[in-house]
Amino acid sequence: MTPGLWRNLGEQAPVWPGRNWPLGATWSPESTNFAVYSPAASAVWLCLFEDEPGSGERRLPLTEQSLGIWHGALPGITPGTRYGFRVEGLWKPEEGLRFDPETVLLDPYGLAVAGTEGDAQSVVVDPSFDWGEDAPMRRRWRDTVVYELHVKGYTKLHDRIPEELRGTYAGLGHPAVTDYLKDLGVTAVELLPVQQFFSEPALLERGTKNYWGYNPIGYFAPDASYSSTGDRGGQVSEFKQMVRSLHAAGLEVILDVVYNHTAEAGPDGPTYSFRGLDDRGFYRRVPSPDGYDDTYWDVTGCGNTVNSEDPLALRLILDSLRYWVTEMHVDGFRFDLMSAIARTAGPDAIKVDMACRLLIAIGQDPVLRHVKLIAEPWDVSMDGYLVGGMPPPWVEWNDQYRDTIRDYWRGHSDGVHAVATRLAGSSDLYADDGRSAYNSVNFITAHDGFTVRDLVSYDAKHNEANGEDNRDGTDNNRSWNHGVEGETDDPEIVALRRRQAANLMATLCLSNGVPMLTAGDERGRTQGGNNNAYCQDNEISWVDWRADGQPGAWLDVYETTRTALRLRREHPALRQRHWFEGRPAIVGGPKDLAWLHPTGREMTDEDWYDATLHTIGMFVSGRPLREPGPRGEQQIDASFLMWFHAGAEPVEVHLPDNDWVHAGSVVLSTDPELPEGTQVGVGALLTLCPRSVVVMRESDA
Repeated sequence: MTPGLWRNLGEQAPVWPGRNWPLGATWSPESTNFAVYSPAASAVWLCLFEDEPGSGERRLPLTEQSLGIWHGALPGITPGTRYGFRVEGLWKPEEGLRFDPETVLLDPYGLAVAGTEGDAQSVVVDPSFDWGEDAPMRRRWRDTVVYELHVKGYTKLHDRIPEELRGTYAGLGHPAVTDYLKDLGVTAVELLPVQQFFSEPALLERGTKNYWGYNPIGYFAPDASYSSTGDRGGQVSEFKQMVRSLHAAGLEVILDVVYNHTAEAGPDGPTYSFRGLDDRGFYRRVPSPDGYDDTYWDVTGCGNTVNSEDPLALRLILDSLRYWVTEMHVDGFRFDLMSAIARTAGPDAIKVDMACRLLIAIGQDPVLRHVKLIAEPWDVSMDGYLVGGMPPPWVEWNDQYRDTIRDYWRGHSDGVHAVATRLAGSSDLYADDGRSAYNSVNFITAHDGFTVRDLVSYDAKHNEANGEDNRDGTDNNRSWNHGVEGETDDPEIVALRRRQAANLMATLCLSNGVPMLTAGDERGRTQGGNNNAYCQDNEISWVDWRADGQPGAWLDVYETTRTALRLRREHPALRQRHWFEGRPAIVGGPKDLAWLHPTGREMTDEDWYDATLHTIGMFVSGRPLREPGPRGEQQIDASFLMWFHAGAEPVEVHLPDNDWVHAGSVVLSTDPELPEGTQVGVGALLTLCPRSVVVMRESDA
């Protein structure tokens, strides 16, 4: 028979023509449609892998191509089938052409991945799932408390979770977790990367692995290593069940996503997918006169930078985001190194552009513009620092909050002016362009850096276990060991450290803006001074639940954090949307915000820059709130007076004797001499112990 003549004779082709959309493998009981973008390829084969011993690989040519997309449909494919692509074309790396049919490539749109770095294949998935009544909560930012955690590390040592579920999506959805988070006062979990990632070859060579997950290769696939059901598609339904369980407990799910680079690293890195399909389009290159250069342009520190200006790379990012929202029901995203992909290329440079295609597309997308969008507003370049510069509807990680509050509590501030600005919502960064305090995601720690316990226990990093001779990780820790480096049995130092940890957590939870806690900080988790535990998939990184009731668990810090979050939740005065104006919200009323000197008077211009002043009082009025209720009604709440004292000696503070500070009681305290419930009268004189936070609420509201 003449090749191709079967069509005229009525013979069925082994691969049907299919269609060029959607990209990826789309399963149905009748057939599975495969579509992959590789515009410069000369041939593409679909490769199927069977589980039966000796069955090997079945290769089928995709003969249909349109708009650079190779496609075909195949009947009889069952969910769980492994597949990949072999692609033929020119090998001209200097032009961004790196086709090698000897390499099996992952599907960029694959919904699941089986195997690891050396033998990975994509997996056909049946996407059906019973979501029941699950629906987006769309909780307001002002009511949100974010809790950053690692899926595996959070439950790997949890003794109240079945052993087979520890470290998995199912473990994270367990009632032992959801009950704890609800009791603490968290409203949203922010998961370190769960999109399929691989470890860097250098890490594998020295016997470690990428633990954090900031090395993605599958933007639609939940990482299989966190699945209790294997890697043949069960990870997809298990992830969905986790989301459903978290939602049922009132907890939103935010994903930390890494669209700025991939696991393929630099030009000499491994080829897993994108490089073998469309290297020229997907990765940015150093600008050159002829338009091509073999040198990858890298502002991620990982060897490559995704080119979000490329139409198909942009489409992949947007399709991936929409998939996680519509099909996986997540509530938002935190974008790693956002500046790296918010760029446009000119003839001589690639510059950050707030009107770039990606930001415009997300802002106009009817699905994405309504979810939570958090930017890490920097990359590894000098020009990529954008804190305070992201457009609506984005909120931002505010590292200036982190640095200011750390410096204040370790006694390194040059006055309290910067501290007050951060406590009130960082108006210097967000008020000038019409945004609110809730555009600031406040944090003291994150996955990258010291834990709170280590922040008060170490002056320097101790990253020897990483195998890089302690050269990795930042040296700008703004930490203080309080006299002894590392753990100690000295009861006075331990007590001071625990009080300082409580001070940091209380300050974070009571500041205007969106608080983000790092998992375990509220209970004294330590990494032994390691401030870059990205490759530590062990007890250095895992949360130790076994320490409950033992000296290792700082449960007093937990109680302070829980109390602060309860006050925040119960009192809208402590989570206001409108900026404080320092004047009454109604004629004749108290100021909405007043800053107090320890002598009881309001702060003066000279006071703000007094380098010897380590104490500040923050009066927040709830009578009335500047913000109206949902029907325009005037809202009344309690008023609060919060004292923050970072000095090394006790200090006397005078409560004002006026018509807007009323008698009340202590509702939160890290001062053992002023416990909760202490009654405080107008004009009273209090003595605060060194380095303490005391919060008073008026009693007649």
